[in-house]
Amino acid sequence: MDLAKQRIVVTGGAGFLGRAVRESLARRGATEILVPRRREFDLTNEADVARMYAQMRPDVVLHLAAEVGGIGANMDNPGRYFFANMAMALHLIEHARINRIRKFVQVGTICAYPKFTPVPFREEELWNGYPEETNAPYGIAKKAAMVMLDGYRRQYGLHSSYLLPVNLYGPWDNFDLHTSHVIPALIRKCVEAIDAGRDHITCWGTGSASREFLYVDDAGEGVVRAAEVMDEPTPINLGTNMEITIQDLVHLIARLTGFRGEIRWDATKPDGQPRRCLDTERAAKLLGWRAKVTFEEGLKRTIEWFRANANPPTAPG
Repeated sequence: MDLAKQRIVVTGGAGFLGRAVRESLARRGATEILVPRRREFDLTNEADVARMYAQMRPDVVLHLAAEVGGIGANMDNPGRYFFANMAMALHLIEHARINRIRKFVQVGTICAYPKFTPVPFREEELWNGYPEETNAPYGIAKKAAMVMLDGYRRQYGLHSSYLLPVNLYGPWDNFDLHTSHVIPALIRKCVEAIDAGRDHITCWGTGSASREFLYVDDAGEGVVRAAEVMDEPTPINLGTNMEITIQDLVHLIARLTGFRGEIRWDATKPDGQPRRCLDTERAAKLLGWRAKVTFEEGLKRTIEWFRANANPPTAPG
């Protein structure tokens, strides 16, 4: 599909991943990129979704919008996160069918994988167990959207794609300590400890869990590649196939920020899923996509951006 010739709606297009997706689309010559803003369209409400389709008349929908946070926010909002993510997908996919759009891309989540998935995670393992408890409502809602897209492809011929990006990071991320993910939270803790002259930081859990991280611009390119070349919702991992423990991550961020104080661990807080690391061969085969930005380079760019934005703004819309 030549995306330069399509009217493209990007839900969540004003957000973190959305910025990277819009930049990737613009590099391909796309000029009709439309972003439904929350103040105008509540995508959990079917009437608003129908109105969005009627007004924007998209050929392609890239569904990035989500309600989610870190472990603390997920524990506080299990019901809301299930409802919001399920409702958005339900209404957007149904009205994609009604409006006969050409392509629907659903961005899922690595939280959909079972808690004890063998590492590296392969897409065939998605149904072999229950997700980690703190993020299961969010993960299951996103995975249900894949089932819906598969059903709509078989019954109605709706062309679609389904992606499973690993934890994202980069400039314009959410740096709020309660709702952010681990990298922006650690960067903020280290930088603020340096600025305030504090001699320690406190981190959640034991540090034993491992994670994989993907630079947001690489993820944006993966989403756009899927829109170009995929017509069915075969689940596709987007990641780097590089695993790091949270303990090693903290020491790396401390070194890159220049924080030399003590690192304390609050073992009363949960670690989350024990390990996360993806097999990314399917993305290479089906999308011709691999991550390009190295982890240390991505962290340096993110730290520099945060330091240049003492009160980080939201992503430009």
